[in-house]
Amino acid sequence: MAEKTKANIGFEKQIWNAACVLWGHIPAAEYRKVIIGLIFLRYISAAFEARYKALLAEGDGFEDDPDAYTEENVFFVPKEARWETISTAAHMPEIGKVIDDAMRAIEAKNSKLKNVLPKNYASPDLDKKVLGDVVDIFTNNIDMTDVQASEDLLGRTYEYCIAQFAEKEGVGGGEFYTPSSIVKTLVAILKPTENSRVYDPCCGSGGMFVQSEKFIEAHSHRRGAVSVYGQEANPDTWKMAKMNMVIRGIDADLGPYNADTFTNDLHPTMRADYILANPPFNYHPWGQEKLQGDKRWHYGEPPAGNANYAWIQHMIYHLAENGKIGLVLANGALSTQTSGEGEIRKNIINADLIEGIIAMPTQLFYSVTIPVTLWFITKGKRQKGKTVFIDARKMGHMVDRKHRDFTEEDIQKLADTFSAFQNGTLKDEKGFCAVVTTEDIAKQDYILTPGRYVGIEEQEDDGEPFDDKMKRLTSELSEMFKKSHELEDEIKKKLGAIGYEI
Repeated sequence: MAEKTKANIGFEKQIWNAACVLWGHIPAAEYRKVIIGLIFLRYISAAFEARYKALLAEGDGFEDDPDAYTEENVFFVPKEARWETISTAAHMPEIGKVIDDAMRAIEAKNSKLKNVLPKNYASPDLDKKVLGDVVDIFTNNIDMTDVQASEDLLGRTYEYCIAQFAEKEGVGGGEFYTPSSIVKTLVAILKPTENSRVYDPCCGSGGMFVQSEKFIEAHSHRRGAVSVYGQEANPDTWKMAKMNMVIRGIDADLGPYNADTFTNDLHPTMRADYILANPPFNYHPWGQEKLQGDKRWHYGEPPAGNANYAWIQHMIYHLAENGKIGLVLANGALSTQTSGEGEIRKNIINADLIEGIIAMPTQLFYSVTIPVTLWFITKGKRQKGKTVFIDARKMGHMVDRKHRDFTEEDIQKLADTFSAFQNGTLKDEKGFCAVVTTEDIAKQDYILTPGRYVGIEEQEDDGEPFDDKMKRLTSELSEMFKKSHELEDEIKKKLGAIGYEI
């Protein structure tokens, strides 16, 4: 998949900046719903208009037949909800009501969206002149001359805005957005196939499903070839996921309502071929006291203070024969011995389920800076009794002062490394990857930290004898300490001169 061009990034940023016209005019809690709702309406209208024009050109009179749209995975938009209706009313006092009515019309025609779409545009708290200005910007900044490009652009804009919400809202925002670098890496390694079931028990805005569909399409398979199942506890995030699935033309079963996965599993009998997930890091409390002896805890009772091993076992329970899991966890899960977690990890390893572990660099997430690890758990591993460890902490590049991203080449390197392991052709590379037996993991007390196994990459020999290098470096360090003390004395003198003492 090609990297985004500077022009496209500029467009996305332009839409976001334009949307920020609303910032300060409405309560922060409502801002996300307003913007996502407008992107939703603009997106489905763009796809609808393209199909409408194509049907009109065919001249068979099917341009008002909903089936002519759904057969092409295009959302049929009622007339009162089409962007033309909304843009025409942009500077009328009732623009808020027009948008709310558009949302109601869509819900009336689509049962899966009932009570999902935001209908807060007529609120007296929302300045209607400002709302009209934002509608104008959404109208005028989307070039419809190339429909396919416009659809792609709108999809990327949607993702970009979700990422911006995650950054703006801090830790709270991270609950619904997993950086695309991580999602693409999971998908590239798992390689979901047609006619499979994909599941995410904490699906956020549905990014795992979007990338799975994209992967299948990119490898010359038909769109909509997977069955998608998900669950989300947060009501606003669940609604956002439902909208995202509609925007993408993905027919997903996210349950009839938002619900907690542990205490109210909405897919109790489902067994997935692929599970992709980014569960909340070190989540607690998670209702452990209500789930004592639950059938999902095959490898041990997870502790009340941390849900990491509850998530892992929930996913294993929902895995089909020969199924695969790719999930994101905080690094503590690799080595913790707290409250029986070490014993659970030992049992899972001895069951030969851990296929691979990848240590990721920091600063990939918008909401947290802690390092994370990708776990790959597989039933029916091709390399029996072996696990691949990969240290990717030095990979990626900084896109700004706070955020790191992977290139397509980085993601492909990780996918190729994993494939080589599965094919039995991977050679250990100091500091990057190692193939390790279960017996060797047991000797390390069943700790899964990649650094223990891949070691430190070999340094190039610069020709300087070791003794000479040590003398030089020791001398340089001594000189640095001396300068440090001199600076410390100077600071004390300056502070003393103005009446402060340390």
